[in-house]
Amino acid sequence: MQLEFVPVEEFYFALTLAVRTLEDLTKPGLAEQVRSRLELECGQPSTVAAASQNTFNYVFRVQDYDNSPSPQVMVSVADWQGKLRLSSDYGWTLDESRKAVRTELFNRRQEFSQHLRTHLQDWLQVPLLEETSNWVA
Repeated sequence: MQLEFVPVEEFYFALTLAVRTLEDLTKPGLAEQVRSRLELECGQPSTVAAASQNTFNYVFRVQDYDNSPSPQVMVSVADWQGKLRLSSDYGWTLDESRKAVRTELFNRRQEFSQHLRTHLQDWLQVPLLEETSNWVA
């Protein structure tokens, strides 16, 4: 898996309405630890929310990962109410009326989420795999 950072200038055009929560990681302090590492690696977040429940959001295009029929996969790494939230449009696409609908890959979202956690752990050197999570279908 290879992630391409989406800077704040491109955020609005890159993030789709099909991005949905994959899982929330609940270890205290994990969100801040990941935020610090992402800030070192990528600089300013893709977007910054001025609210206590959400203070950063780093968005990435996933290179070379099938999300048929969509042409690409988007990933969001953010904090939400003190938890680390991983989100993606993997397994979702927009129909003609721009409504999010499930694709054939939807059943593989948990597998995709595990690949994402492994990649982030290796890249950021932050322990994500042994953390408890709240998986979202």
